[in-house]
Amino acid sequence: MTSPLKIADLQLATNLLLAPIAGYCDVSFRLVARSCGGVGMACTDLLSPEGVLRENKRSMELAATCAEDSPLCMQLYGGDVDRLCDAARWAEDRGAHVIDINMGCPVDKVTKRDGGSKLLCDPDKTLRMVDRVIGVLKHTPLTAKLRLGWDDTCIVAPSLAARLENAGVKLITIHGRTTEMRFTGKARLEGIAEVVAAVKQIPVVGNGDIRTPQDAKRMMDVTGCAGVMIGRGALSAPWIFRDTWSYLTTGVIPPTLSIEQKCRLMSDHFWNIVKYRHERSAVLELRKRVSWYGKQMRPCKMLCEEMRAIESGADFDAAIARFLDWRLKYNEDVRAGRMKPEAEAELVDAA
Repeated sequence: MTSPLKIADLQLATNLLLAPIAGYCDVSFRLVARSCGGVGMACTDLLSPEGVLRENKRSMELAATCAEDSPLCMQLYGGDVDRLCDAARWAEDRGAHVIDINMGCPVDKVTKRDGGSKLLCDPDKTLRMVDRVIGVLKHTPLTAKLRLGWDDTCIVAPSLAARLENAGVKLITIHGRTTEMRFTGKARLEGIAEVVAAVKQIPVVGNGDIRTPQDAKRMMDVTGCAGVMIGRGALSAPWIFRDTWSYLTTGVIPPTLSIEQKCRLMSDHFWNIVKYRHERSAVLELRKRVSWYGKQMRPCKMLCEEMRAIESGADFDAAIARFLDWRLKYNEDVRAGRMKPEAEAELVDAA
């Protein structure tokens, strides 16, 4: 049986979490994913303690939220315990439902500042840091996102997870790769299972290579984890949470979204960015993101080409409208048999 997650006293609606993907999971996208259903909790992008404490422009964009963006985890990274404590208080004061310390990011600019997965290299120091952060929080649960270890000679996640639980961390998310693997190879389910076995009471959430509802179920079946965190699989299909929750609870995957619904999600995303940042940011973001959305909208060569040339919100709306008109006619032609299969395949390949 699949149950919604509970983090300390915080009850979630499902056991599915949206990952903190650097550069992708701002409030504009989180709202799109939430609108599709199935998201138990979403997480901010990685937040620099220095950035949020200074309240610089970029950090405030990453930390931006709203009433509909709930429940929300704010994720902090870094190796300076004093700054982490100050940033944790900052996040708590601004309504974070959960605060997470990133112990899994393998990116050099994070690890070189003694943050992310560098924290796996000195578990004793990391535990002292966690004790300090928990000590400054008034009521907000602290969680941690880990990788298996720095490399295959340093697999510390099971023992560290057990120590984090004893220290008062309320949930562990474990990505089934080492730092050295970065995003290559396959997430190791056996490594996630070892972390699940190492803790006694708190939930463990598995992460890595979840692209379909079936992937999520397999991870839970094999590892015994209480839930899954979905990252890149949501970028092209933000409705994956809806589909996965349905599949986990009923065994049924809902019908795929129509092309009109997918275009509406893209439009919502664009105008969310305009609302929370500005029009130029939306233009630049959707030029980049169209390739992700396009994975679920093929054939879409026309959309991709036009979207990469937009300069304004009006251009965006016009490009969506032209593509939708073309796709509806294309779909009708395919159903009526007016388009030869080889012509259809050529369009798909071109997109």
